[in-house]
Amino acid sequence: MNNSPQENFPRAGFRRRFGSWVYDFLIAFAVYMVAGAASFLIMFLGYYVGLYGMQGEQHFSDTIANTYWLKWSNEFWKIAWVSFFFVFFWSRSGQTLGMKAWRLRLQNQDGTRINKTTGVKRLLPTLLGLGNLTIIFDRKNKLSLQDRLTNTEVVVLSLEANKGRL
Repeated sequence: MNNSPQENFPRAGFRRRFGSWVYDFLIAFAVYMVAGAASFLIMFLGYYVGLYGMQGEQHFSDTIANTYWLKWSNEFWKIAWVSFFFVFFWSRSGQTLGMKAWRLRLQNQDGTRINKTTGVKRLLPTLLGLGNLTIIFDRKNKLSLQDRLTNTEVVVLSLEANKGRL
């Protein structure tokens, strides 16, 4: 998808966004779990080669849970991968897998594709999808909190416009 303005499509309402959110939540949870498994493996390899010990714990999972720097680096790693998932798809095609299933696309309000910086800016106000609740109170404009803060919009695509790769 190029960065030129696209056709005008109507903005998505709350129900369609919520359906997409459910799909994407399940995918994001899977990404979180896979990143956690990879993180566990990397940390265990660090222990195995002698970078650090068990910190007085009997099980390595307890070492991670009870060692401040291991626990928080583990959480940061998993959240970074989930964030990467969203920013990658938003900036590449404007659609995550859930958005594709519900024929939604994220774009700038002028119809152009968002960049990675805008994608990162959308992450925090999205608040696990809670930012979409503002659409219930603004049915005319159908803009979520994250849309307002980043000058973006989520539109409903036609069947033809939704065809193609992610």
